Amino acid sequence: MAENAKVITADKLTKRFGAFTAVDAISFEVGAGEIFGFLGANGAGKTTAMRMLTGLLKPTSGRAGVAGYDVFTQSENIKRRIGYMSQRFSLYEDLTVYENVRFYGAVYGLRSETLRAKIKAVLEELDLTHARNTLLAELPLGWKQRLAFSTALIHDPAIVFLDEPTGGVDPITRRQFWEMIYEQAERGTTIFVTTHYMDEAEYCDRVSIMVDGRIAALDTPRGLKQTFQAETMDDVFVRLVRGPKSSVEAGG
Repeated sequence: MAENAKVITADKLTKRFGAFTAVDAISFEVGAGEIFGFLGANGAGKTTAMRMLTGLLKPTSGRAGVAGYDVFTQSENIKRRIGYMSQRFSLYEDLTVYENVRFYGAVYGLRSETLRAKIKAVLEELDLTHARNTLLAELPLGWKQRLAFSTALIHDPAIVFLDEPTGGVDPITRRQFWEMIYEQAERGTTIFVTTHYMDEAEYCDRVSIMVDGRIAALDTPRGLKQTFQAETMDDVFVRLVRGPKSSVEAGG
């Protein structure tokens, strides 16, 4: 990753809600084209950190930049340069497939011929042209997930943020979704993905593991398993959570 430009940076990034510290002085960098996993149990602070990086939530302190823009002062610039998919997939159940794609294309600033061409390309790539007038509510969960991912990419962002994108889907669908992530990363898109499924860490180039609002470890999956003498990422996580509080950032 050393040769890649750093497209996401965070330096002691912190978010407090009153007396509660949700994200506690986290620091890391993400290189262009990297699949970066942001792992941790529910409530560890993953989503709060992502919301700061995507310009949806103002940090309390620290520094961070995304796609060359400052999260404190240039959040609107960041929003135009990234794609975002939430764990609820961000789509509208009462709109058709076509209407959902058109809506998000317009939100991301696509117009007229460009928008029409993008809609056509998305529907063809997903093999959903025949279902363009089907209400989203009638689609299987796996198709909704794929459609949400494609709409997050419709404006060709350099970075896409995925917040718990595989929550609630079966293992086969999860694997198929990760194949889509691989394909997009091969095209040069940086993928920043949060998940509480530790097995998904194996699919990432590097992962950070958050515990109680802090980054407890950061490295490649292989490096983390070596550091913690563990056979699986589940074992790594259990040792971090149950063992002494750690501030290790191996290989970061």
